[in-house]
Order: sequence, then C-alpha cells, then structure tokens
Amino acid sequence: MANGTDNSPHLLAIIELGGYPNFTPLYKRLGVDAELVSSQRKAQAALKRRVPEVIVAEYNFQSDFRDRTSNLETLMARLQKHPEVRVICIYQPEYQHKLDALRARFPVFAALPLPVSEAAMEEALQQALSKPSKG
Repeated sequence: MANGTDNSPHLLAIIELGGYPNFTPLYKRLGVDAELVSSQRKAQAALKRRVPEVIVAEYNFQSDFRDRTSNLETLMARLQKHPEVRVICIYQPEYQHKLDALRARFPVFAALPLPVSEAAMEEALQQALSKPSKG
C-alpha cells in the first residue's frame, strides 16, 4: 500500500481480475509509492485523494455493458482532466482490437499483452517514469 513519501513517484495499480504477477516488489525496487486497489470504484476514490504519475490497470472487455465496452472508459474519461498521468494497460491478446478502439479515443502510454513478464513491466514503468510531467 501507499507509504506516503511525497518525493517518490506515485503509482495506482488497479487489480480487478489479476491473472498476472504481483508487481509490488518491482514497484518498491524502482522507488515507486504504489497504492493497490481492487475495483474501478476504489480507483475513482483514490484519484480524489491523490493523482498518480502512473496507473497500471487491466483492460477487461465486457460486451454486456450498456454504455461502454470495458472497465476503463470511466477511468480514462476522468483522466482527460489529468493528461500528465501515464496509463499502462494489461490486456488479453484476443481483445487487442477492442483495446485499439479505446486507444483511438483515450491516450494509453503502454499496452502489455498477457502473460506480462516482470521485464516488460519494468521497461514500461521506467519509460513512464522518465517522461517529463506535463502538469
């Protein structure tokens, strides 16, 4: 969970379904203050408390949603007010075409297909953390 250090980059990890390794040790090794939540509702509450530099989230395609196609639309719409936040998205390869449609509407910094290796996540995080903030 968050350790509260103000000089460390803040990361919000949204783990709804899982299916990939727990990257908390990697976050700590990179000196990132990571907050883990288990739902989009909890992520929205976390964003009210503190806007992170990076968000790691799963893309979960859901054909039964009435007004959206995945778990990320609401989050991404809110992040339009915070263009400096870099989103790293983990997705199932069979839904890449659906993720591509989301990416046409919202900026996703990196998209990593499952299974996600620690090396791939580390590379994406280092790139995200090295980008100068626009905010």
